[in-house]
Amino acid sequence: MIDNVASRTLLVLLRLAMAWVFLYAASHQVFAAWSVSGFLGSTKTFHWLFAPLAAPALATALTFLVGWGHLLIGLSLLSGLLVRISAIFGIALMVFYWMAHMDFPYVSDTTNFLLDEHIVYALVLGLLIAQRAGHAYGLDEWAAKLPAVRHNHWLGWAMA
Repeated sequence: MIDNVASRTLLVLLRLAMAWVFLYAASHQVFAAWSVSGFLGSTKTFHWLFAPLAAPALATALTFLVGWGHLLIGLSLLSGLLVRISAIFGIALMVFYWMAHMDFPYVSDTTNFLLDEHIVYALVLGLLIAQRAGHAYGLDEWAAKLPAVRHNHWLGWAMA
């Protein structure tokens, strides 16, 4: 991880900014009447992939998973605990959103040619993984010192 104060501070600010993105999305999904079916049913480039997911049985489960997934990812990034795990799920969501917004070669509208904020968010989340952002004023640093974590390969990686 980066050792200088300015870089650690920037890393924390990026982590907190991404936490806000996910928590704000969750506030509209978990605590309001919202469903993925409208969004998934209106995709263009990858309609063949996303439209079947808008079916009522799948949409109910996906609505729950997306809303609560946003909330858990946001809380993880906010606290700095299990950042590697939450960032992996966040990257997956961002790539799916990028695909769902695409009307090739544009994403969302004609001002975004191939790339949009979802790819930038995915790259920021990748940086958080690579730089062990949970150790920069987060709970991953504390958790990594626990005996149960030190003696478990998978937990050790998740908190590394």
